[in-house]
Amino acid sequence: MNAHPPQHRRALFGRPILTITIVLAALVGAGLGGMALADRDDDPSAATWKPAPAATSSKASGAVKPTTESATESDDAITFSATGDIIMGSAPNKLPANDGDDFFDSVREGLKSDLVMGNLEQPLTTDTGTSKCGSPARANCFAFRSPPAYAEHLKDAGFELLNTANNHSSDFGPQGYANTVKALDGAGLKHTGAKGEITVAEVKGVKVAVVGFSPYATANNVNDYAAAKAVIEEAKGQADLVVVQVHMGAEGSDKGHVKSGSELFFGENRGDPKKFARTVIDAGADVVVGHGPHVLRGMEFYKGKLIAYSLGNFAGGGKTLSRTGVLGYGGILHVTITKDGTFKGGKFLSTALNSVGTPTRDSENERGLARVRELSTADFGDTAAVIGKDGSIEPPA
Repeated sequence: MNAHPPQHRRALFGRPILTITIVLAALVGAGLGGMALADRDDDPSAATWKPAPAATSSKASGAVKPTTESATESDDAITFSATGDIIMGSAPNKLPANDGDDFFDSVREGLKSDLVMGNLEQPLTTDTGTSKCGSPARANCFAFRSPPAYAEHLKDAGFELLNTANNHSSDFGPQGYANTVKALDGAGLKHTGAKGEITVAEVKGVKVAVVGFSPYATANNVNDYAAAKAVIEEAKGQADLVVVQVHMGAEGSDKGHVKSGSELFFGENRGDPKKFARTVIDAGADVVVGHGPHVLRGMEFYKGKLIAYSLGNFAGGGKTLSRTGVLGYGGILHVTITKDGTFKGGKFLSTALNSVGTPTRDSENERGLARVRELSTADFGDTAAVIGKDGSIEPPA
């Protein structure tokens, strides 16, 4: 199988349940920013933020139910779940305990939905002999990989479709990427992220096209707006709904706010988040799910479509991602939407990295929820998503 096939059209026949849940956590960075990737206890900006007092905790840690009565009554409404960055470990010396068998136990219930998606921020491969960091590895360069068998851990957790459009999917070269595709296929998992790739999942008779973007040549490029518009229009022709998975934005504990203009990180143009999101929605996308900055960002609505700019760090096994302050918060996003693209409701569940980088459901404190509520209001004003203390998501009045 080619590492980057020019076009994928896949069908996934969903389970006969009412909702699809999207669990989103933020994307892993380019491997250049030690603040985001290394465990930094000396980062003052990461350590000082505290949740806004107005945000109360939600004790529910199980599967998310439809958030509105109309969603439950509509035969063509589905709910999808998504997460941000997922790193299960870094072979050979930084793999999780029990060989990862219980890695996702704390978040398994929260992920449940008709279609569960995540951003896989690492290859699943043996050592190919080709690392982007060289041998010996360059200082401040990060290349991650987990064994191909770890695809089964993703499947056991409930994931059904993984995004590979990010800055770590090719850490071990084209062969490492090809091995990742083979491992995901072998576990029965769908994937999207190669340039021109459109992956279609069919759920309850609704066809959902998922397209991945990043700033890199192997993926659909966030900075090429004409190409982005074309691939979204093509995806819209193949499916009822189009979901965009996008790895964009500069990274670090101080990068929670969404601003206008392109974001640069170590000389790389990581995209203009607002312009990109609006471009793909104008072209036909129904939801935009972001990751990349290693921190949570706010959510807004544009033309009735939800944009979640970053879901933060979801999993950093083997202490591969910083757990300090806001860098340790992530979330699971649930979106309920009808076949014609009408947003019916959503839900945000807070997650956090524990002491070894395993994802945990933060149901006692809901720190991620408090952070997203605060950032949404601060950054977007009249277009901000209305996020309740219970994690419910609604468009502005």
